[in-house]
Amino acid sequence: MSLLREIQSAAIDSGVPLTTLLRKCKVLAARLGNEKFKSWIDRELNGYESKDDLPEYRILNVNSKGHFSGPFQSGLRNADIPMTCMPEELRESLSHTYMMQPVAALEDLIARGDGGTLHEAWNPDIVAHFGQNIYQNMNCMQAWKVIPKGAVVAAVDTIRTRVLNFVLDVEAEAPEAGEAPLNSNPLSQDRVQHIFNTNIYGVVQNLANAGQGVQQNATYNAQNADLFQDLIRAIEASGAPADVVASIARPVDEMRQATNSISFREAYVRFISVASDHIQVIGAAIAPFMQQLAALLG
Repeated sequence: MSLLREIQSAAIDSGVPLTTLLRKCKVLAARLGNEKFKSWIDRELNGYESKDDLPEYRILNVNSKGHFSGPFQSGLRNADIPMTCMPEELRESLSHTYMMQPVAALEDLIARGDGGTLHEAWNPDIVAHFGQNIYQNMNCMQAWKVIPKGAVVAAVDTIRTRVLNFVLDVEAEAPEAGEAPLNSNPLSQDRVQHIFNTNIYGVVQNLANAGQGVQQNATYNAQNADLFQDLIRAIEASGAPADVVASIARPVDEMRQATNSISFREAYVRFISVASDHIQVIGAAIAPFMQQLAALLG
C-alpha cells in the first residue's frame, strides 16, 4: 500500500491514534519538501508554544461557573459567572479556551473525561482579586471554564478530516508523491502550498494573485437553509424558555450565514457550548440534527 493510501486509511479509521496518522504525514511532508506542512505537523504532535499560533479549531468559546460563599453559611454552587462582572481586558481570555496541548494530550483528555463537559480552572490570582465582584455579598471560592467535551472531540476530528482532504488532493495531482525521494518535490511547491492552505487552514487562495493576498469565499451553507430553519423550529417547540431559545438561535443563525468552513466551525462550537448548558431542556430537540451538522464541518 502506498504512503498516501496508508494515510487515507488511518484518517478514516478512528481506532488509529492521531499521533500515528500525523507521523505518517511527517514522512509525506519530508518527501513533498513543504516546510509549512512540516511545521503544522510538528506543532500538532508537540503542542503550540503560543496561543497566537493556534489554528481556529483549537480556540473554543466557553462559559464559566464557580462556587460562592456568603454570610450565615449561605452560598452558591456551580453558578454561572457573567463576563460583564469581569474587567474588559480579561473577558476575551476567560470566555475562550486555548488548546495548546499536543494531540496525544487532547485524545487522552477525551478518553478520561467523564460526562459531557471538561473543566479548566481559572488562575487563582483572578479568583482572589475579582471574586467579590460577581455576586453581591458573596465571595468566589473556586471558578472554572466549562468546556463542552463534544467541542474538543470536534476539534480533534477536524484534524483527521483536513489531513484526509489534503492527501486526497495530493494524490489527485501526484499519485506517486508518497513514494518520492526526500525533498524531491514530486509536486510544485506552489501547488502543495495551495492544497495545504485550502485543506489545512481552510483558505482558498487565488494563485494568479497570490502576491496580493486575494482570497475567494463562496456561500457555504446556502443549500442547507432548510436544515437550520427546521432546527430553530424544533428548539422553539421544545418548550424551552424564550431567553434560552434566543441564546441558541444566535449561533444557529451564524452557522446558516457562514461563508466558509472556518466561520461555520466557529459558529458550530458556539452552538455546542450554549446547547450544553441547556441540554436537559433542548437535548431531545437538537439530537436529530447533530449528525447533519457534524457532516457540514468538512
